[in-house]
Amino acid sequence: MKAVVLGAGGQVGRALSALLPDATAFSRSDVDISDGQAVSAVDWSRYDTIVNAAAFTAVDAAESPDGRVAAWRANAAGVAHLACVANDHGLYAGPHLERVRLRWAVVGAHHRGRAPLAAERLRSVKAAGDVAAGLVAQHYIIRTTWVTGEGKNFVRTMQGLAAKGISPSVVCDQIGQLTFVDDLAAAAVHLLTTGAPFGTYNLTNTGEPGSWADVARAVFELSGHSAASVTDTTTAEYFVDKPDAAARPLNSVLDLGKAHAVGIPPHWRDKLADYIAKEISV
Repeated sequence: MKAVVLGAGGQVGRALSALLPDATAFSRSDVDISDGQAVSAVDWSRYDTIVNAAAFTAVDAAESPDGRVAAWRANAAGVAHLACVANDHGLYAGPHLERVRLRWAVVGAHHRGRAPLAAERLRSVKAAGDVAAGLVAQHYIIRTTWVTGEGKNFVRTMQGLAAKGISPSVVCDQIGQLTFVDDLAAAAVHLLTTGAPFGTYNLTNTGEPGSWADVARAVFELSGHSAASVTDTTTAEYFVDKPDAAARPLNSVLDLGKAHAVGIPPHWRDKLADYIAKEISV
């Protein structure tokens, strides 16, 4: 497999690059997928597989006029540029993965048990990117939520507050499951290397869904602090003085039935314990 990983500077891209050490890794400074000319300038004859981890993920910034434009360029137009490349060059990844296009999307609102291609998602920028990816005859789309890995994230924020003796109020009415980037990247590589059926896959770590407050309490306890230090608040209460914040879905639980056919990620609480143990040992 002669792969190229785009968005390799982000936490998901770094995890993918680690599992695909022979792939060419392009960060945004190398290739900005929102720039059609930059995409066209790549020598695509060197590759047979495009793995895209590039995305605009700053949800609050996307509420501004400039942010909306940037989000569209990266998450919709950028994916369209890559889809055109895949179709124009007839990219291959072995006998079973023809014209592969892997789209990575951080998800917005979802509802328990809903199918991956729910009609209302077509109203979003990310869904426009999914449509563009779908123009490639054979492709993978992976949808995920609550991504946790290297760099700034909710778990590390809660660890920092616990270490400083700060007792936070955390929203208790947003429900989901953490997704750890190493499991996310492993699932993507599994799809690419095993001839799994093409299409759209929801993927998070498994386990009973919890709220952000539940995650915060688990982080405090695993870090050696009292879970009682975390108090509950509602989404409405937390954002009452943040008029420019993006709307957050109350239910981010994904239907993982299809993902189970290609491997079941570990329970999010087990991975959280491993993650914090490694953070503490550093």
